[in-house]
Amino acid sequence: MIVICGIASELPVAMVLAEVDRLGLPCTVLHQRRFKSMPLTIEVAGAQVRGSLLDGSRAVDLAGVTGIYTRVTDWRFLPELRDADEQTIESCRSWHQALSDWIEIAPGCVMNRAAASASNQSKPYQAQLIARAGFQVPETLVTNDPDLVHDFRARHGRLIYKSISSARSIVRLLDDAAIDRLPLIAGCPVQFQRYVPGVNVRVHAVAGEVFAGRIETDRVDYRYAHTDGGRAELTACQLPDELAERCLSLVSRLGLNLAGIDLLLADDGGIYCLEVNASPAFSYFESHTGQPIARAIAQGLARGAESDASPGTESTADPAPPPDTGSPLPVPCGRPAVGLP
Repeated sequence: MIVICGIASELPVAMVLAEVDRLGLPCTVLHQRRFKSMPLTIEVAGAQVRGSLLDGSRAVDLAGVTGIYTRVTDWRFLPELRDADEQTIESCRSWHQALSDWIEIAPGCVMNRAAASASNQSKPYQAQLIARAGFQVPETLVTNDPDLVHDFRARHGRLIYKSISSARSIVRLLDDAAIDRLPLIAGCPVQFQRYVPGVNVRVHAVAGEVFAGRIETDRVDYRYAHTDGGRAELTACQLPDELAERCLSLVSRLGLNLAGIDLLLADDGGIYCLEVNASPAFSYFESHTGQPIARAIAQGLARGAESDASPGTESTADPAPPPDTGSPLPVPCGRPAVGLP
């Protein structure tokens, strides 16, 4: 039995559901917006997790679940809560808490647990884990001090800037207009990185499989190229075996069964890893490349194979020196340093 958690109409969720249906796999959807009609009970007895959920008139035994795909939105923003009374709000909160607890301790293949996804909450921290896995990382500065940004720019030339957290932001070049706005960072530390020219490659790692897409673009952030008057052309590509294995090793070290890995094949021959997204919007890439990512997700959930890495492995790893990647670890500078281990 596969359980899919989230909003069924959201495109990545809908695509996984469609593939589960095509493959004839048993499945239950935990619709966030139907929390009132889908009671969920969980009991932990020793090392065993017991429980059930009600899907219409059908009771589903949680012990029979082989895989969980979760793309859960923040319950506080569900339409059902806009004018809800306190009892409904508490019911929704309790339902989502039970769901969250179960996802963290359920056996089988989970895409993904919150504990494993946590590294993406701090890009500077995750970058250090990426470097430990043998990838190059652009020289990085996290600061709210404009003077340090000017010094960093003088050393490295062209810079880009983006958010520190997992919140999506548009990656931009630090041009003259942005330089004029630098005093604004005093109230919100920002991440700056050396601009590395090259070709973007998005890698989706799915339960041991790898799907790579090459992006040709004339913008720094290809995701917003079309809205910015630019172009972005995606094509499927084949990674060298060694690089594919390194990507799989990275997501395993992070405890993930599904990830979107942002690589940059630099013009100077270096291979940089910019970020690992634990809840990738793979639908955009599948629609452009034709790669069967949703099908691989469905099949991985059905197999029930768990990642070899335990969630949070890297956060407690032996702090041995990282491999020589040709690029230093991100160095927090300025005041204050935030989001760092």
